[in-house]
Amino acid sequence: MKPGRLASIALAVVFLSIVVPARAATIQITMENLVISPAETSAKVGDTIEWINKDVFAHTATAKNGDFDVTLPPKKSATFVLKKAGTVDYYCRYHPNMKATLKIEP
Repeated sequence: MKPGRLASIALAVVFLSIVVPARAATIQITMENLVISPAETSAKVGDTIEWINKDVFAHTATAKNGDFDVTLPPKKSATFVLKKAGTVDYYCRYHPNMKATLKIEP
């Protein structure tokens, strides 16, 4: 292989690692025994939140600022992709004592 071609390949690899965004994460949050766990979670824009309802009754993940309102039937899960940065307090509409916070970074 010619030295110039090897340098071009190396440059392409470096360029792609800069241009291609990092993979978004999936963050799991559990609802069990009328508790959201963890109660405080950090994430980034583009990450997916997966709420898992382990209870025998329905819950919601309802953002106080209106960003999302996800319904979780008993023993099911639901997801939501985070679209903007900020701190979002959310709760269960059926069980308002169930509260949590998402801290979303850009």
